[in-house]
Amino acid sequence: MGLIGILLGLGLLIWLAYRGWSVLLLTPVAALIAALFAGEPLLANWTQTFMGGAAGFIAQFFPIFLLGALFGKLMEDSGSVQSVAGFIGTRLGSRRAILAVVLAGALVTYGGVSLFVAFFVLVPMAQSLFKDANIPHRLMPAAIALGTSTFTMSALPGTPAVQNAIPMPFFGTTPFAAPGLGLIAAAIMLLFGLWWLGRAESAARRAGLGFGGALSMTPDQAAYDPLVRERATTSGAFDPPEAHQGQVSAGRPPVFIAFLPLLVVVGVNLAMSLLILPNLDLGYLAEDRWGPSSPAAVSGIWSVVVALTAAILTLLALNWKRLPRLRDSVDAGLNASVLPVVSVASLVGFGSVVAALPAFELVREWVLGIEGGPLVSLAVSTNVLAALTGSASGGLTIALEALGSTYLQLAGELGIDPALMHRVAVIGAGTLDSLPHNGAVVTLLAVCGSTHKDSYLDIVMVAIVGAIVALAAVIVLGTLFGSF
Repeated sequence: MGLIGILLGLGLLIWLAYRGWSVLLLTPVAALIAALFAGEPLLANWTQTFMGGAAGFIAQFFPIFLLGALFGKLMEDSGSVQSVAGFIGTRLGSRRAILAVVLAGALVTYGGVSLFVAFFVLVPMAQSLFKDANIPHRLMPAAIALGTSTFTMSALPGTPAVQNAIPMPFFGTTPFAAPGLGLIAAAIMLLFGLWWLGRAESAARRAGLGFGGALSMTPDQAAYDPLVRERATTSGAFDPPEAHQGQVSAGRPPVFIAFLPLLVVVGVNLAMSLLILPNLDLGYLAEDRWGPSSPAAVSGIWSVVVALTAAILTLLALNWKRLPRLRDSVDAGLNASVLPVVSVASLVGFGSVVAALPAFELVREWVLGIEGGPLVSLAVSTNVLAALTGSASGGLTIALEALGSTYLQLAGELGIDPALMHRVAVIGAGTLDSLPHNGAVVTLLAVCGSTHKDSYLDIVMVAIVGAIVALAAVIVLGTLFGSF
C-alpha cells in the first residue's frame, strides 16, 4: 500500500501541476496522500518532515536564488544583456543568425543571468535576425533553448546555475567539478544542437519555407500569463512578472563594460573555488553553532555567492547612472527569487516525505540495482525525477536528498571521484526535464509566439537528445578514465 500511495501522490502532483495548479498546494497534498497510504502520521509528516526538507533547501540555496535573480535584473535594466546580445548579433549578422542567438544566450547565462531574463531579451533579437535571414520562426525557441538551457546550465565547469550548485553540499564538490568532462559534454551538446538546427534550416530553404511568423503576445503579456508563471517558477530561479518591473536604461553600456560583470562571475568563482577557500582555515565550521558543518559542505555555495556579489558590485559601479530607478530594479530582482525558491523547496519537501516512508526502500533498491553501476543508476534517477517534476533543480534535489549519501558512500567504496558523480547528476537532471510541461519550455514558447506543435520537436533534439548523448559520453569516459 505504501508504494501505491507514493505513485498515487506523484501522479496527482504531475497531473494537476500540468493543468496549472500551484505546487505550493499540490506538494503537501501529494505528500500527505503518500503518508496516508503508508499508515504514517499526517501532521507530523507535514510540519516536521515536509517542512524540514523544504526549509533545509531554502537555508542552503536561497542566497544563490536571491543574488542570481538580482544580478539578472540589474544586467537587464542597465542595458548590459541587450548590449552583449546586440554585439554578438551585429558581429555574426543574419547570415549566421542561429549561431548568433545560441552564443548570445550562452554568454549571458554562463555569466550568471537567469535564463528567464535572457528569454525576454533574446526573443526580439532572434526575431529580427531570423526575419532578415528568412529562417523559419519555428526554430527560434530551439535556438534560444540551446544557448540558455543546455550546456551552460549543466555542463560548463563553473556555471553559476543553481542546478550546478545543488550537488555540492551532498558530494563536497565545487562548481568546477570534473571540468574536462564538462567541457566535452558542453561541446557535444553545442555541436549536436547546431548540427540539428543547421539541418532544419537547410531543409526549410529547400522546401521554400521562410520566416512566416510573428509574436502572438508581447513579452510583457507572456510574463504575466498565469499558466506561464506557475510553471516557470518551478523550473527556474526568476519569477517572470518581475522582469518588467523597474526601468530599462535608455542607453546601452559599451560592450566591454557589459561583458565585465559576466567575466567577474567566472573569474571570482574560479578563484574562490580553487585558490582562496582551499587555503583558508575553516575548522570553526565543526562547532555546534554552525550546524555543525564542514568546508566541503559549504565552500561550493560560498564560491558562487561571493562571485555573484562581486559581479553585482562591479555592475553597480560601472552602470550607476544607467539605473535611474535603482531601488525598483533591486526590489524586482529580489522579489523575483522568492516564488521560485519556495516552489522548488516544496518539491523537495514532497521528496523528503516520500524518502522517509518505509515503502521507499523498494524504490531505493530498484534504483541502486540498475545495471551499469552507480553512475548509470544516478543518471537514471535524476533523469526520471526531473522528468516527472518538470524541473531540473527540483528533480535533482529530490534524488540527492533521498540517495545522495548512498551514492557518496558507493563512490568511496568503489573509488569513484565525487566530482564525477556531481557532473553526471547535473547533466542527468538537465535532459528529460525539458518535457512539454517544463516551465522553461512553456515560457519560451509563449514568449516566442510559437506552439508545441510547431517547435517542440526541435527543442527535443537540442535540449534532450543532445544532452543524453553528452551524458552517455561522460559516463563512458568517466568509467574508463575517471574524473578529469
